Amino acid sequence: MQRFLYRAMIAFSGLMAGAWAADVTILEEIVAKVNGDIVTRSELERSRLSMAAEIRQRAKGPEAEALLQEKEKDLLRDKIDSLLLIQKAKELSINVDPEVSKQLADIQKDAAKTDITLADPDKFQAYVKQNTGMSYEDYKSEIRNQMMTQRVVRQEVGGRINIPKQEVAKYYEEHKAEFQREEQMFLREIFVSTEGKDAAGQAAGEKKAKDLVARAKKGERFGELARDNSDARTAAEFGDLGAMKKGDLREDLEAMVWTKDKGFVTDPIKLPNGFLILRVEERHKAGQAQLEEVESEIMERLYMPRFQPKIREFLTQLRQDAFLEIKEGFVDSSAAPGKKTAWTDPAQLKPETVTKQEVASNPRRKRLMWMVPIPLTSSVPKSSSK
Repeated sequence: MQRFLYRAMIAFSGLMAGAWAADVTILEEIVAKVNGDIVTRSELERSRLSMAAEIRQRAKGPEAEALLQEKEKDLLRDKIDSLLLIQKAKELSINVDPEVSKQLADIQKDAAKTDITLADPDKFQAYVKQNTGMSYEDYKSEIRNQMMTQRVVRQEVGGRINIPKQEVAKYYEEHKAEFQREEQMFLREIFVSTEGKDAAGQAAGEKKAKDLVARAKKGERFGELARDNSDARTAAEFGDLGAMKKGDLREDLEAMVWTKDKGFVTDPIKLPNGFLILRVEERHKAGQAQLEEVESEIMERLYMPRFQPKIREFLTQLRQDAFLEIKEGFVDSSAAPGKKTAWTDPAQLKPETVTKQEVASNPRRKRLMWMVPIPLTSSVPKSSSK
């Protein structure tokens, strides 16, 4: 009876499989398997649409279409790169949760400056979905993944690129003409608005500005103070005003900062609509810049040409070590040389079959067959050899 039930179940399953196969709708298609993760066709399509929108903001017509066609070749590559880096971050136990929480808090704080209701967590989460098209949790995960990949790249690639001082000095001597400077200075600002406020509001604004000056002079990072407290548009850029030449600033403001050294912070400057604080970030005198003044710039020039090949080497090695399968019709444009990534479809695997004669002629196989339990029971047939 048990054997009959077992055969009936198998027959029923076969009939149902045939019925379902006749009316199948594919909801999603996996195009690549990367260790324990997957890349789907819809993910690639979302990336393509996002990239197309970005390209068409910068270029038009045939130029945009040609650029899009060129970039499309790397869509799968970029997805595989991202998954490999995230997996590596997890392997290295890299934790970026504090940074993620801080960035989300900063985004919420900036949004609440224009709409106070966004200080409420639920309203902020709805705001995120409205502006990104992603749920708050997906958006948070996206930020986390970006930070993790950046950390891996810095730690495993960037941190291992060494540029000797002698090479920096050699570059400086060979490119001196490129380091002729005009007289200019680089400034940051914090602006505390008092527009539309009464006398009490004006006094509160002045106190806030004085407190910020005191904190900056004690050594707190001016850029971060600007980001968190400034009412100017430059807050998102850490208060950066960029380079200023003689005459670019208002005459009274220029007189306050033009001759000052790097790191100088003004006292609050009263303006009709608030209080302004300026900090001298850098000063360039007219003439030939000294090596120490341009050392960071030279380091960056020498670093970037080495960085891109090194990161590609790193990603190639991650591919070599990974379980990676790619569906026919899709191409990884940075495939690791010699790495086999042919797609294995379990549905296409054929079971091994043997004939009765082969079983009979193989005593070991024959003995093992006696050990197979009867389906739907826990018993093993007794050997007839007794």
